[in-house]
Amino acid sequence: MELLWFLVVGLLLILAQGIVLGVPALKRISYQREFAKKQCYAGDELEMVEKISNEKRLPVPWLRLEAMMPASFIFHTGAELGISRGDIYQNHQSLFSLKPYTRITRKHFFTCQHRGVYPLETVTMTGGDLLGVYSSARKQPVSEQITVFPALLADHEMPTSYEVWQGELEVSRWIVEDPFLILGVREYGASDPMNRIHWTASARTGQLQVYKQGYSSDPQTLIILNIQESSDMWSVVTKPGMAERGLSYAATAVNDAVSRGLKTGFMHNAYTLGSNSLVRIDADYGVLHAEYIMQAMAEVQLKCLMPMEQVLMDEADRQLHSGEHQDYLLITPFVSPGMEEQLSRLRIGGNKVSIVYVDSAQEYMEAGR
Repeated sequence: MELLWFLVVGLLLILAQGIVLGVPALKRISYQREFAKKQCYAGDELEMVEKISNEKRLPVPWLRLEAMMPASFIFHTGAELGISRGDIYQNHQSLFSLKPYTRITRKHFFTCQHRGVYPLETVTMTGGDLLGVYSSARKQPVSEQITVFPALLADHEMPTSYEVWQGELEVSRWIVEDPFLILGVREYGASDPMNRIHWTASARTGQLQVYKQGYSSDPQTLIILNIQESSDMWSVVTKPGMAERGLSYAATAVNDAVSRGLKTGFMHNAYTLGSNSLVRIDADYGVLHAEYIMQAMAEVQLKCLMPMEQVLMDEADRQLHSGEHQDYLLITPFVSPGMEEQLSRLRIGGNKVSIVYVDSAQEYMEAGR
């Protein structure tokens, strides 16, 4: 009889702790996830901060968090975070308990290995009592998006043809001084006319100073990326490493041109995220414009939208009607006879055309970025 009562009381206690601790386990539990940056380049390290709060007077015996992350996010974490990795996604699990009125802050560092746009939408929280009699689960929306730009390459990682283009671009900048573009002051030289003397600056320094003027040359360049691997290739890219290397070439060229104060645009013949339209970004100045181009590069899908021959034909027609001149940098694995014909049209129209070839024999090791 005593054993029976012992079993009954024990069962009641188990049910009671389940009702008291398990049923309200997820009540007044909040979760926040923040990233130090929402944009970065492939190979950069980011910080993710998680904040979990128990805002009630009862403890939570156990709480499990599960989140799906892109497989290209390489986490530098300890044993407290269990990771099951797949080819596209990885499942993160962590288990801990929460005291009453407690907040836990956890920091995770990870490397963004590959270019792309990565939406991070929900986290699943599961909590229960001490013995697992009662448990409940809830999906917590955490709408975040990480944009990873193509990796920037060092000068020695770029092909020789790119160095030639850099030199030509630098030479074309400096042509004629513009009397209306004042950049500052400098010391007077023997060849400087008297009307350039800055008398206020001269009085302040005790030496003759003249206006430092800018230059009238305003070259602008359009960087064109060919996603095709060969002239007969269509649809999905079969050599993604080569395409990603081409994007890194383009990103490096844009970053270099903008840092020199040049107007730069970008164009490619691939599909883009959420759109079936051809992307053409007109040349402009500034860091914000460069970020806009990098965003477009991050959204490039490895699938051909239009043959490059057609893209160049349309560009040559557009230039013929507009009468504008600019420098072109074509980044491509190949140049077909049809493409060469359109490039010749651009050259005849007064435009300078440079080509940087993406070597199909060279492996692009993104893991090392």
